[in-house]
Amino acid sequence: MSFQAPVADMLHTLRRAIGLDADIAGGRLGDLTDDVLVAVLEEAGRFAAAEIAPLNRLGDTKGAVWKDGEVTTPAGWKEAYKAWVEGGWAALSCPAEFGGQDLPLTVGMAAQEIWNSAAMSFGINPVLTAGAVEALTAHGSDDLKDRYLGKLVSGEWTGTMNLTEPQAGSDLALLKSRAERAGDGTYRVFGTKIFITYGEHDLAENIVHLVLARLPDAPAGTRGISLFLVPKFLPDGTRNDIVCAGIEHKMGLHGSPTCTLIYGEKGGATGWLIGEENKGLNCMFTMMNNARLAVGIQGVAVAERAWQQARIYAGERQQGRLPGMGPTETVAIVAHPDIRRSLAQMEALTAASRAICYATARAIDLSALAPDEESRRAAKARADLLTPLAKAFSTDMGVEVASLGVQVHGGMGFIEETGAAQHLRDARITPIYEGTNGIQAIDLVTRKLPMAGGAVAREYIAEIAEIAQSASGSDDPALKKAGAYLSEAVSALTDATDWILKSGNEKPDDVLAGATPYLRLFSLAAGGSYLLRGAIAATAESDPDAAQRRRAATFFAANFLPSCEGLARTVTEAADTLPEAAAFA
Repeated sequence: MSFQAPVADMLHTLRRAIGLDADIAGGRLGDLTDDVLVAVLEEAGRFAAAEIAPLNRLGDTKGAVWKDGEVTTPAGWKEAYKAWVEGGWAALSCPAEFGGQDLPLTVGMAAQEIWNSAAMSFGINPVLTAGAVEALTAHGSDDLKDRYLGKLVSGEWTGTMNLTEPQAGSDLALLKSRAERAGDGTYRVFGTKIFITYGEHDLAENIVHLVLARLPDAPAGTRGISLFLVPKFLPDGTRNDIVCAGIEHKMGLHGSPTCTLIYGEKGGATGWLIGEENKGLNCMFTMMNNARLAVGIQGVAVAERAWQQARIYAGERQQGRLPGMGPTETVAIVAHPDIRRSLAQMEALTAASRAICYATARAIDLSALAPDEESRRAAKARADLLTPLAKAFSTDMGVEVASLGVQVHGGMGFIEETGAAQHLRDARITPIYEGTNGIQAIDLVTRKLPMAGGAVAREYIAEIAEIAQSASGSDDPALKKAGAYLSEAVSALTDATDWILKSGNEKPDDVLAGATPYLRLFSLAAGGSYLLRGAIAATAESDPDAAQRRRAATFFAANFLPSCEGLARTVTEAADTLPEAAAFA
């Protein structure tokens, strides 16, 4: 199917739902203007529709191919990537010092949504390179920055993250890859890394691997991990001691090669230390946090693509009839209330997820660009709080929306030729990689929620309550009712938050048992508030699309926010129903 970037929806979310218009007017986002924002998204949408989207189906059916240690991407991939690089798209949010355009991360993440909607297997590649740029910018030596950042920023070279090993997934304390000091300032790296996205490919002249490994005298556990830059080709042009031993046969993302890399079979792969010895995890988390947001954006992107396809199909597919029609007459399935409910769910969940992700990106931008230190600290805390929501809720909703898309297609959704199944298969990895969604929930309740004694979370919840109060005072009956739903959600969220903050030390296992429903509760309240805020603003401004914004906000409020009370009870009361581990032995 064809793809059209939802630029109007994206701009509405940025300007009204999360408040970027005020940031631009107040000069809080550097030199960004509304004209530049519009131009970037419109041109990105045109490029994606013309160059990337046509490759999505081919990437799924043909996929990347491994042979004799080399990976060939699907036909057309290389040409599209070259055009993407030449268009300057890799450099959007990168530092100007190294050839970037210095646009806010929020703009870059909006563009990431477009690339991933067009073809998620294509769009994941720039995410890893952006992470490598970020880690090098923050922690790399001047020599490494001078040697590698220009090519990475331009997209001429690509980057990877090498964390996972056969015995070490999320638990990095189990890493066995090792590094030895070579005596000339370099290191020799040995080990096997698995699940390395775009670890080998034919799109770029060089691939810059960021690899976690242990030095011989390193402390045990995560305190003994260092980060190394290990390029596919060394500065003198020779091939480094890295071998791609194969690629995975996956449920989805067939166009994206997921590689097994072996380092050091011929004496050790040459690498350079990033940051300090034994402090590699700090460097890696610099890129991991924004990578988690980027994966959340992938959830939004695949949801948008599935929603577009389902909406078109529902308007075309003739099936069934309405009361009073003749026995051979039919209507498009969009006329049936249950189909309309499914479509409305897809629309509202996509919009809410988009708003949470964009709000997280905005907070990250303000943590660096706000005019005073206090504002920057507050923005950093807000970004930390929202990142687990952005990653986990948006990817869960990507899967749910893609599944609804299959359902709207009926039997044809189960047939590969429609493409609906691909969205679901592609989406399914997003709740897993870059830290599973269960880990995001644990992070939220154990690390993010207790920040400043809970003050960061309570301040955010108070802002949600203000939006609810504003809507409750509306002259519009539908918005007024939506405000009441949001107020009830705020009460449930407040109760669950207070319980977690009180029980964290007394009942840690009970808190962890309720972590996932708590993240869902928090996300529903947050997403509902952004949709309502955007709808109120669009109505006040007599926006031509105000009816659509109002529809999504009020549907979300009536159909999703009532579950918040039940989720709060699950968080606070259901831990004692959780079976012991022995029950599953």
